[in-house]
Amino acid sequence: MRREHGAEYRCTGYVLHPHASTETDLNTTMNWITRPETAADLDRIREVNLAAFPTSHEADLVEALRADREAWIPGLSWVAQEPDGAIAGFALLTRCHVDGAPALTLGPCAVSPEHQRRGAGSAAIRAALDAAREQGEGLVLVLGHAEYYPRFGFTPASGHGIRPPFDVEDKYMMALVLDPARPVPAGTIRYPAAFGV
Repeated sequence: MRREHGAEYRCTGYVLHPHASTETDLNTTMNWITRPETAADLDRIREVNLAAFPTSHEADLVEALRADREAWIPGLSWVAQEPDGAIAGFALLTRCHVDGAPALTLGPCAVSPEHQRRGAGSAAIRAALDAAREQGEGLVLVLGHAEYYPRFGFTPASGHGIRPPFDVEDKYMMALVLDPARPVPAGTIRYPAAFGV
């Protein structure tokens, strides 16, 4: 993935309360319905990823992660849809490890261009994070926009002694502790093979 995005990879980040939620972004209010993906959604999820990014890399990555039994966790791929059922946003959490301890990585996340900056991405991300908490997960990692992800509670991963397996500016690699009662593992992140890092 880093090869395909070059220097911009550090900034691509993967841009997305159970059931109906309201998100406000740029003074535009939209009611988004969030839910886990179903088999009927797969083509539309691919379309959203293809529309949101300049190449098919993220769409292909979602499909590769879905096929990876070690990375894929049922119930942690979420969509944000309009009341009429049209899917506008998508967020995915998959299994990664920090020095051998299980964690989650957030991304790819995507929003169709016509729905960007209207809260669809935030709604899908929040729903996925809530689902991860409900499943008993303790830690989520994201490589992304330092101005965007802190709204969900992400902070620099280095503050927990967590580092990626590649060089990236500290502020772009972030962590969210879902369960403060559990110890947070420190060490190097091991991503699913589909990420190519």
